[in-house]
Amino acid sequence: MPAPASPEVSDRRARRNVLVLVAAQALLGAQMPMMFTIAGLAGQTLATNPCWATLPITAMVVGSMLAANPLSALMQRFGRRAGFAAGALGGMAGAITSAAGLALASFPLFVAGALLSGIYMSAQGFYRFAAADTASEAFRPKAISWVMAGGLLSAVVGPQLVKVTAEAMVVPFLGTYLAVVALNLAGIGLFAALDIPRPARPMAGADAGRSRLALLRTPEIAVAVICATVSYALMNLVMTSSPLAVVGCGFSIADAADVVTGHVLAMYAPSFVTGHIIARFGAPRVVGVGLAILAGAGVVALMGVELGHFFVALVLLGVGWNFGFIGATTMLAGLHTPAERGRMQGMNDFIVFAGVSLASISSGGLMNCSGGSVEAGWQAVNLAMTPFLVLAGSALIWLMMRRRPA
Repeated sequence: MPAPASPEVSDRRARRNVLVLVAAQALLGAQMPMMFTIAGLAGQTLATNPCWATLPITAMVVGSMLAANPLSALMQRFGRRAGFAAGALGGMAGAITSAAGLALASFPLFVAGALLSGIYMSAQGFYRFAAADTASEAFRPKAISWVMAGGLLSAVVGPQLVKVTAEAMVVPFLGTYLAVVALNLAGIGLFAALDIPRPARPMAGADAGRSRLALLRTPEIAVAVICATVSYALMNLVMTSSPLAVVGCGFSIADAADVVTGHVLAMYAPSFVTGHIIARFGAPRVVGVGLAILAGAGVVALMGVELGHFFVALVLLGVGWNFGFIGATTMLAGLHTPAERGRMQGMNDFIVFAGVSLASISSGGLMNCSGGSVEAGWQAVNLAMTPFLVLAGSALIWLMMRRRPA
């Protein structure tokens, strides 16, 4: 009887897939910090009412939410490569449409482009699940966190491209969206190197797994989804408003880009160790630490509006998101069968992006229409985090108490 393969040998395919996904996260992922830096500023110049300045970012997140289930079903049937290529094509179509909106000074067209860009944003969200597809149970948290770490390069490349392209053409920000088109075009070929088998089609009469409602009724799944949604939504709530707040407080677009760079670096830099920390202490504890750090970000933001306050608050926001979101993803990854994968992952991302959509649209209203000054709007954005942190923290404590032996 042959000896079982060592974890190193059995994870060889998984490590190769992780390398491909890290490269995709770095190259294609650069478009996300680019658009989050400028979409609100561009919206502010095109919208007739400043309360709608962040509507393009909201449209992007709504596009992600609407694309989550179709992309998940596409990957369940045709494999990860097909779904990721479709995401890159969606990102390209969105950038072209947004560029047309800027050139024609059409806010509705610009928002439509952002909606299409959400297709890529949704596809990027599945990179973390793809990392776990071929990984052993021991390697899974490390695979997920390493793929998330690929965002480090995107955190540098994206905002720096904004600095180079934002005012490179007569129409502000037009050059940035043309650069996004190029990124998507260059990234499509990466996915040919993925080696993730298509999910086996169920045999007639085979168990198809639990329904969506039954999955959500599982306490561990429900808490994981709640914590993932709150971590992502609160990160988006504050990040969406931060360029408006930075520029509104008298700093430059370059300063706003640097703040976003610091934030995105903080989102992904901990990923080199997050998987090891999860393996050592368990995902629920790491999620709890992430929620506490998100609360700390809000406290720092309320302390002042100097450039240093923005940097520290946004760095804490990134680290809190990393621990909260990766921890919740790891919790979820081991709670469903292969037959339930497409159903569960699509539903999870639909719920997550629904929460992020509400946070994004609320961000613009709180920032621009909840007080008489930029400072008052920024305070309102950060105070709005409180009830959701209480919700997620309470759910996590309930789950951990429930797991304790009588």
